[in-house]
Amino acid sequence: MRIITTHSCRGGTGVSTIVANLAVLLAERGHRVGVIDAAVYSPGLHVLLGLDHTIRRFTLSDYLQGRGPVEEAVVDVTDSVLPSTRTNSSGRIFFVPASMRNGDIAHILKHGYSAELLNEGIQSLGPRFALDFLLIDTQPGVNGHALLSIALSDALLLVLRPDHQDYQGMTVTLDLVRRLEVPQLLLVVNKVLAVIHGSGIEEDISAACRTPVAAVLPLAEELIRLGSKGVLAAAMPTAPFIGHLRQVVALLDESGRYYR
Repeated sequence: MRIITTHSCRGGTGVSTIVANLAVLLAERGHRVGVIDAAVYSPGLHVLLGLDHTIRRFTLSDYLQGRGPVEEAVVDVTDSVLPSTRTNSSGRIFFVPASMRNGDIAHILKHGYSAELLNEGIQSLGPRFALDFLLIDTQPGVNGHALLSIALSDALLLVLRPDHQDYQGMTVTLDLVRRLEVPQLLLVVNKVLAVIHGSGIEEDISAACRTPVAAVLPLAEELIRLGSKGVLAAAMPTAPFIGHLRQVVALLDESGRYYR
């Protein structure tokens, strides 16, 4: 199993959207993909992956509070997320949602959770569900919980926008994560206006951050119209946003061959 963490230094960069679409694109290649919503203070992946947060179910938050094994939180969302017309039927998506219940969020905010417990849960999911990839959506910002997920990763995708606040935050974040010696570190530039796209932004950011840029993703009207009611890669697989995101999938999948 290859662990891929996606992180940003600020909220609103589109990390959850990128994680959901990566899961679909990897599954369409025939991979068994796990997805963990580790943004336990402000979870959102359940909306994209079609889960009703009002239904009482066991979640990652319950596991982190010692209420049961992490396997109880896993939901197979394959049939509700992937298009029925997909050519490769062997791919699956197994989702571990975080709780939207106010009490659970408040409890974790106040008491935190065990780093060892999260690590144990992550490591147990691979063999239990025969995963090829495990994607982790983190809490934005520089915090201990995000750094823990990053430290466990085989690859880290750092997402930023073409914005000076993001650039400054990314400098601090990169200084920290380089100490963790993640094997593969890539930048994804998101929400880039068409007038900027192709203007050398990829080369400029890569040189400034001393980190390769895996993709420059356009500001997508298709995502705005979709309004988080599904995953763009499944709803509109030919959208330019998805075309650029396939570059990231190719890099992850090529490296992932050596982990099987």
